[in-house]
Amino acid sequence: MSAILSVDDLNDFISPGHEVILDGQHPGAGAPASADPAQISLTDCLACSGCVTTAEAVLVSLQSHSEVLSTLDAAPGLRVVPPAAEGGRYTVEGLDDPAAKLFVASVSPQTRASLAAACGGGVVTSREAGAMMERLFRTGGGRWGNGFTWMVDTNTAREACLVLGADEPGSKAVAPILTSSCPGWVCYAEKTHPYVLPHLSRVKSPQALMGTLLKTALSRLLGIAPDRIWHLAIMPCFDKKLEASREELTNAVWTGDGKPGRGVRDVDCVITSKEILMLAESRGVDFFGLSYSTDPLPPQPAFPDATLDKFLFPAKMRKQPVGAGTSGGNIHYILQDVQSRHPGSQIQAIRGRNADVVDFIVVATSGETVFKGARYYGFRNIQNLVRKLKPAKASRMPGGKPFGSARRPTGGKTAGLDYAYVEVMACPGGCTNGGGQIKVDDQIIIDRKGLPAKPGPVEQKAWLTEVDEAYFSADELELSSGSAQPEKRGGDGLIEGISPGQIRNTLAHWARITNISLDRLVYTSYREVVSDVGKTQVTDTERVVQLAGKIGGGW
Repeated sequence: MSAILSVDDLNDFISPGHEVILDGQHPGAGAPASADPAQISLTDCLACSGCVTTAEAVLVSLQSHSEVLSTLDAAPGLRVVPPAAEGGRYTVEGLDDPAAKLFVASVSPQTRASLAAACGGGVVTSREAGAMMERLFRTGGGRWGNGFTWMVDTNTAREACLVLGADEPGSKAVAPILTSSCPGWVCYAEKTHPYVLPHLSRVKSPQALMGTLLKTALSRLLGIAPDRIWHLAIMPCFDKKLEASREELTNAVWTGDGKPGRGVRDVDCVITSKEILMLAESRGVDFFGLSYSTDPLPPQPAFPDATLDKFLFPAKMRKQPVGAGTSGGNIHYILQDVQSRHPGSQIQAIRGRNADVVDFIVVATSGETVFKGARYYGFRNIQNLVRKLKPAKASRMPGGKPFGSARRPTGGKTAGLDYAYVEVMACPGGCTNGGGQIKVDDQIIIDRKGLPAKPGPVEQKAWLTEVDEAYFSADELELSSGSAQPEKRGGDGLIEGISPGQIRNTLAHWARITNISLDRLVYTSYREVVSDVGKTQVTDTERVVQLAGKIGGGW
């Protein structure tokens, strides 16, 4: 999913055949001869481990900037009217039109950094690039002049995910816990390494958590159905479109019996950083000509709950520490959390075979190692990780020892099984290098920067450095007006500028106002993807006969 694809771009697209199973029923079993052509969704495609990548990519492309524009132009949007007096109830205008929707969006910090670099390194900050995006999305346009009522930063949901993730190692989760906010990695695990699934963190990704929060809270607080709320997520990764299509992330989970189903998506559409430029161009807007001044922006009503409003729109956004990496900082936060509970302890980092593999240990003052974790980025490194986790096979020989890649090692290169927590991301370098980010070889960057027609490794490295610098300096403007870096302390205080107590109180408040169990709101599930679609069932005996025939033997 590293490039924008459409049907016209492909010559190897395989249309769904009669073997495809939809809704659990084989189309050939009792299906009428005059049945309409089969319709297949991305969720259906993910149910088949034998589907080709390009077929999956075509279905992903259905979530695009074109869908955003067509949805905005479908009908007049719903309008939220704050109460005239404090304590009054919000009202929603336009409900008489069944096609009208309330538009909300969430934006990743990696996207803001990508756009800031595209505007010119050091010229526009990440925060200012975010203001340009808000101007594009919140200012009405198109047939009905619809704009997005609220645009929120996924940094807030990310901080909640960090606190939830830090609680997991002490729970019933199977160690080592592997992060699950990267959908490309999750899809890979579900399709090829199901033995890894018990290790996946059950905490939703920031995109998914924000989607659930917006849909549940606004539905309850405004008294409107979830399908009247249209949530757009702007992400650095095409695989986030896969995540948005999961049945585990729909209202079937939080309004029903907690089981996945084909309900209303928590995230209706995902577009990537480079699709922002496409959307602006489709509307005849020069994105780089938009004002990046944060004042004045189009008015945005307060969120209809004071506690959630404070959480979603904080006065200051926390600056991301460089040590946290570019993918959210899961392992970094947990290391700080462990250190805060062991005063005087030291965090040690040990680089692995390359820059995308790092081992971390927390050593107490006594010299005892109290925590081991790691960071694995890139599929080549991930493959090494999952090999270590593969269960050992029992020997069939009397007295034989288990064999396989997961014979519990005591040291050396395969001593990773004693990790408590591992941050896993599919993209080398992390999320600022996501497949949906603006690339140095995109024509618009070549033109704006005067680069060679085919930028090489030097230009690529310089470009990624610009994006990373924009990402890590994103919030300097907000923090410069206050004190220096927030104090770092444990307990109910701050850990890396985050208050775990405040996060937990906010999550508990969210559960109360929605009357939904917090477990359903913040956790998700995974499943092994197994399919025999298009595969001939062969017995062991038949397989041996076939093998013998291929090597020249006879039976």
